[in-house]
Amino acid sequence: MASLILADGTVFTGESFGAPIDADGEVVFNTGMAGYPESLTDPSYEGQILVFTYPLIGNYGVPTEEKNAYGFADHLESERIHVCGVIMEQGSEHFSHQAAASSLRRWLEHHKIPAISGVDTRALTKKLREHGVMLGRITQKAVSGTQKAEIEDPNLKNLVAEVSCKELVTYEPQPSPSDAGLRPAGKENSIGKSVVVFDCGIKNNILRSFLKRGVTVHRVPWNYDLASSPLHYDGVFISNGPGDPKKCDATIRQIRWSLEKKLPTFGICLGNQLLALAIGGDTFKLKYGHRGVNQPCVEWELGKSGTWEIGKRCIITSQNHGFAVKPDQLPAGWKIWFTNANDGTVEGIRHESGQFFSVQFHPEATPGPEDANYLFDEFVKVLG
Repeated sequence: MASLILADGTVFTGESFGAPIDADGEVVFNTGMAGYPESLTDPSYEGQILVFTYPLIGNYGVPTEEKNAYGFADHLESERIHVCGVIMEQGSEHFSHQAAASSLRRWLEHHKIPAISGVDTRALTKKLREHGVMLGRITQKAVSGTQKAEIEDPNLKNLVAEVSCKELVTYEPQPSPSDAGLRPAGKENSIGKSVVVFDCGIKNNILRSFLKRGVTVHRVPWNYDLASSPLHYDGVFISNGPGDPKKCDATIRQIRWSLEKKLPTFGICLGNQLLALAIGGDTFKLKYGHRGVNQPCVEWELGKSGTWEIGKRCIITSQNHGFAVKPDQLPAGWKIWFTNANDGTVEGIRHESGQFFSVQFHPEATPGPEDANYLFDEFVKVLG
């Protein structure tokens, strides 16, 4: 038996499914029906206990952890599982998929991640929606009634510093047998453009998305100093990542430097929040965040009056974030580019020059729809 103890004393009990250890974290939920290997390896989940609302998890197993020609995982979004723990209604003991190499249970045990199966995840999700995300502890024992526990708060840490790369790594676009399908057929090996990518907890498919477009990627730590860098590059990209964006002061300073130099700049997820903070905007924590693969977002464009008042299109997006940009604190020259069709929150901002922009959702998907994949092409265009 194992139990999840929430900060308010509420207890959910089930069967231990992963590693037989205890763990503290922030309890959040994901509404995706598939994509659990990608979600569990998403660095944005660092410090969190992930509740899957879909009732059956693990039925198609887990792919191999083999690396591609560039040296990072070919089928996963990072090199390890980043969640502190997993909560499921039913964890599948058996799996069936031609590309599967392991069961979910064995994979979690290998990475020393605890999990609980047999939990009423509908009741747990309703509680989180009503009260907001809260701290929780997975313990390897059955607990009855209510129980208070001292739970370590991961949000007090700079989680980005923990998941970011530690040194510069450069990836040159190159065709190879292991990259089958990574670069479009008939395309040249490189378009001669390069970007500095601030790794705040980057998902691997963002790297793949640049490389398949022939863009050289200079992957740098979250606190890399652009002013003293010997690198030659055409633009700056800020990745997704975990935690409170206001703890990333070093990255915010680098974004300001990039904007002062008028370097094309693009941010995704945490990168959207960091860009907003860099230009003088503000962020706030959402009640329970957006985590799933079916979030509708409206893209806005300029109307005759000069305001972004015409809905250009609605796209379905993959999302994983707990913070958002305040809509009323953007400086002159900046506009709200995307909004969430469900709750109206800011999902993207853009400068009137078209050189600097960011989105809160994940155009690289994995998991989820690829409706927003065109944004990588938009960024490549402004690289010159």
